[in-house]
Amino acid sequence: MKVTCLQENLARGLSIAARAVAPRSTLPVLGNILVATDHGRLRLSATNLEMGISCWVGAKVEDDGATTVPARTFVDLVNTLPNDHVEMDLTLRTQTLHVVCGAYNNDIKCLDAQEFPPLPPSDLDDGITLNVTDLKEMISQVVFAASSDDARPVLTGVHTELRSGELTMAAADGFRLSVRTAHLSSPGAAAVKVVIPSRALAELARILGDGDEVVSMSLPAARNQVIFRTKNVELVSQLIDGTFPDYRSIIPDNSRTRTVLSTTAFLKACKAADIFAREAAHSARLRITPGSGSEPGNLEVTAVAAETGSNETVVEATVDGEPVEIAFNVRFLVDVLSVIDTPNVALETSASTAPGVIRPVGRDDFLHVVMPMHLGR
Repeated sequence: MKVTCLQENLARGLSIAARAVAPRSTLPVLGNILVATDHGRLRLSATNLEMGISCWVGAKVEDDGATTVPARTFVDLVNTLPNDHVEMDLTLRTQTLHVVCGAYNNDIKCLDAQEFPPLPPSDLDDGITLNVTDLKEMISQVVFAASSDDARPVLTGVHTELRSGELTMAAADGFRLSVRTAHLSSPGAAAVKVVIPSRALAELARILGDGDEVVSMSLPAARNQVIFRTKNVELVSQLIDGTFPDYRSIIPDNSRTRTVLSTTAFLKACKAADIFAREAAHSARLRITPGSGSEPGNLEVTAVAAETGSNETVVEATVDGEPVEIAFNVRFLVDVLSVIDTPNVALETSASTAPGVIRPVGRDDFLHVVMPMHLGR
């Protein structure tokens, strides 16, 4: 193998692929990045056996070949090289990669590419097409609600369903639920229902570019995998086996009180309350009061800490329905309000013991259900 590429392009590609490197593994090759020529470009790939990431970099290829390079060594080295052309030449007999850039000469001991786990074929063309911007927003609005407890593996994933030209993502951890829907521009794809690891989707959102780029999602038959692919990046992940709970059954059909208020003001009030709520399992009390006469309605957020003190913030709101007092994990409220981009948000409640529903005002493609906490006196 003999290739030449720009240092900045190589560094960017390595930063993307390295996110899938296994930090600790009994297989040494999983701590390496596969460096291989691929139809006139350089392919950089890494995997931890549950998720794999590949990134293609423009390069001048003189001789085809492949090897696997220790990830940490290679990433650190390339990041220190000057912004110039990087020449890489592999000595196959000793599996040594000679890396030259300006005055820098380096030899890196590698492992044979044959030891690297097989990569998915590159001729998949039956995927559904998604806009990158929309997909990143969908992911950001659901992954935070997935469980981090491996005791129930299915809840560590995101339920992804494609039906009648509509894509729905849902995540729940037993205390909260996020549901996001999107209409597809090409609704001809077959119905799909899978559970994708939330960690894989979070990484996908992190490595996807911005702008009008599109990403395709493929589900190869009998492989129990999902593959996301853009022009220069591919992420493949194992799917989670198991049946996702019927989340639709826990979404309240109606509410007694609907409170509309500024998203920013509500978020700031919750962040302030969380400073004091840390000692009390992040529990904060919400007191919702309808307006009377010329007086507007309001929502009061209160948190009390035995050692730190107390916090009380009143936010002006439009309240339709009855007054209500309810307690939530305020950290959960901060999480969901941070991913809502509409100026106003609606909080729908029925009683102190019933779930609350948060919706962005003016959009019907997202909702978040939060279970209440015990309302201490």
